Amino acid sequence: MELIRRLPSVIAGTALAGLVVMTIVAVFARYLFDAPLHWGEEMSGLLMIWIIMIGAIVAERDGQHLEIPLFVDLLPTRIRAAVDLAISALSILVLGYAGWLGYLLAQSAQYKLTEILQISWFWIDIAVPVGAAGLVAYLLHRCFIDIMVIVKGDAP
Repeated sequence: MELIRRLPSVIAGTALAGLVVMTIVAVFARYLFDAPLHWGEEMSGLLMIWIIMIGAIVAERDGQHLEIPLFVDLLPTRIRAAVDLAISALSILVLGYAGWLGYLLAQSAQYKLTEILQISWFWIDIAVPVGAAGLVAYLLHRCFIDIMVIVKGDAP
């Protein structure tokens, strides 16, 4: 279970480390050896979208997304949980729709190849539905906790 919990962090961290190393190599190749890496821009774009989407999953898992709970914190525990539940439910709907649209985009672009690397655009576009699915999974977990607070009056 701990491996599954840490997997998004490992994936995002590995992609970020790869992006940093690739950028450093590209700078040295261009300015020291006068041999630019032509594929670097495409690869950095691919890595960036995956870092963002997997990073969003990690942020949701760790409760690190931006929120301004000033007024919500003033509410009683059960009402606060109900507000959190409503926000999570709305977020699930929006993420579900965005994930579905991302999936349709990935499907429609699966035979289109990137200019230099000749990678299917599917692998770039599918990051959005993967990220949305991961976010929804953690939001569903949060909904379960909020329901337990509403029913019992305290966190499980």
